[in-house]
Amino acid sequence: MSMKVSDYVLQRLRDWEVEHVFSYAGDGINGLLAAWGRADNQPKFVQARHEEMAAFEAVGYAKFSGKVGVCAATSGPGAIHLLNGLYDAKLDHVPLVAIVGQTNRSAMGGSYQQEVDLLSLYQDVASDYCEMVTVPEQLPNVIDRAIRTAYGRRTVTAVIIPADVQELEYTPPGHAFKMVPSSLGMAHSTAVPAEEDLRRAAEVLDAGEKVAVLVGQGARGARAQVERIADVLGAGVAKALLGKDVLSDELPYVTGSIGLLGTRPSWELMQGCDTLLVIGSNLPYSQFLPEYGQARAVQIDIDPMMIGLRYPFEVNLVGDAAATLDRLLPLLTPKKHGSWREGVESDTRRWWEVMERRAALEADPVNPEHVVHALDALLPDDAILAADSGSAANWYARHLRMRGSMRGSLSGTLATMGPGVPYVIGAKFAHPDRPAIAIVGDGAMQMNGLAEMITASKYYREWSDPRLIVAVLNNQDLNQVTWEMRSMSGAPQFLESQHLPDVRYADFARSLGLGGIRVESPDGVEDAWRQALAADRPFLVEFVTDPDVPPIPPHATWEQAEATAKALLKGDSAAQGVVKQGIKAKIQDLLPGGKSGQDGPRDGEGH
Repeated sequence: MSMKVSDYVLQRLRDWEVEHVFSYAGDGINGLLAAWGRADNQPKFVQARHEEMAAFEAVGYAKFSGKVGVCAATSGPGAIHLLNGLYDAKLDHVPLVAIVGQTNRSAMGGSYQQEVDLLSLYQDVASDYCEMVTVPEQLPNVIDRAIRTAYGRRTVTAVIIPADVQELEYTPPGHAFKMVPSSLGMAHSTAVPAEEDLRRAAEVLDAGEKVAVLVGQGARGARAQVERIADVLGAGVAKALLGKDVLSDELPYVTGSIGLLGTRPSWELMQGCDTLLVIGSNLPYSQFLPEYGQARAVQIDIDPMMIGLRYPFEVNLVGDAAATLDRLLPLLTPKKHGSWREGVESDTRRWWEVMERRAALEADPVNPEHVVHALDALLPDDAILAADSGSAANWYARHLRMRGSMRGSLSGTLATMGPGVPYVIGAKFAHPDRPAIAIVGDGAMQMNGLAEMITASKYYREWSDPRLIVAVLNNQDLNQVTWEMRSMSGAPQFLESQHLPDVRYADFARSLGLGGIRVESPDGVEDAWRQALAADRPFLVEFVTDPDVPPIPPHATWEQAEATAKALLKGDSAAQGVVKQGIKAKIQDLLPGGKSGQDGPRDGEGH
């Protein structure tokens, strides 16, 4: 039997060990859909409710599996819908391949229905590799290069296949002029810096007395080496949000997240250090790093295009994090753990006490910090976590402590709304034997999450562990934007843009045959989490939370406080609640330390 181009595309994906393609049907990929039927659905076609969600699910799959994510969409609107998810992958350096349909070659240039210039449209998002297949002989080269480039450059690539080409008989490239044969597989290599650069880096690090380490997702494969170098240097370690799962938060010198959503001890670590080592991170918020000239600095990154950014580094090491650290460690002189390391650990202990006290504060009706803090102690050590953009990301960043083999992620650089639920769906296809939990706001849930609960209900019986938990923080407010309006613009809450309808999310989940519970009192929070974690199907927990609980950054400036005060004086509808909750939250920072033994805040804390 002859093989069509569409059959060969799926065969080549199988040859690359692609097991899932996240997609939504459309006539621009009818040839591929028919091929899936002939191929007994291998690789598995995972039906999202929208092409953007298919792309997000592919991103979640890639982030949590380490494999390339693959998504597919029809021509025109389908290809357009993919874009937001593709940009999420591009900006977070996630390997992703998009396969998209196009109108027949005979209609191109004729202003035909759903005709979009996809090569131009995808020129930026798939800038490393974007090709259109116009004759069968282009395959397998195009598929191979798309996958190899996605892996090798940790980026997005795209393959555009016109509908009529999908139906052509496949003929391989011949041994002839202007034919391009190809081969499967990708050799793995480990990049390491030159010995001279390693010695320069060691000199800088050895000279430091107060060393801070910042790790990002690029250090994920170097956990053991990062722990060793922190011990050798007597350093504290802060984590960029995309690197939240690089190290366990049970380690006493790990100060937690850094940045606008970060922790107080991470801020203090950077403000007090005289030496900085950055491993696998390009944290965009340079204001959270040491002042220029305060610290000598070394960076390790595998991507030469991302080296030397954010800070005036003295030594830039281009190489794999684990391999580079393996070569750097023998060149270092171990430091005695003195007052610097003791101070870092003391600050970190006190921070967790502050978080516990803030979570215990009363709110109207439920404190969102209590919701997430209560989950922390109940999390299985193999849980996979995702947070959506918005105030939910604050509580994820500050209250959940990574341990064991936990994994976690969010939309780091694009910071788009809506990937929380599709991320954990993608995670379940990567790890069907592990529980996955998404923490999302009601804005993101209304935007994307509700429909994707249908996807969860469609597939959960295929997962060996059916637990997929979605926690919705229902405060009827686009809360992060509301707080940004107050603190950055000095503008009061604009209800027409910020107020959200009170949707019965748990009822919707139950209507799909899933678990669901609405929690309107702090007394029900822990029991709701326990029900969800014991469920035999996906479970939605809807927490009715107080929008006035402030996501105070680790170092709020006087300008931000002044802007917020002005916003409240201009008639903010929540002024009374904001003042009440803000004062209560800030008092927790100023209370004397408990278990840590501190009598009060360190110099400058609370200003």
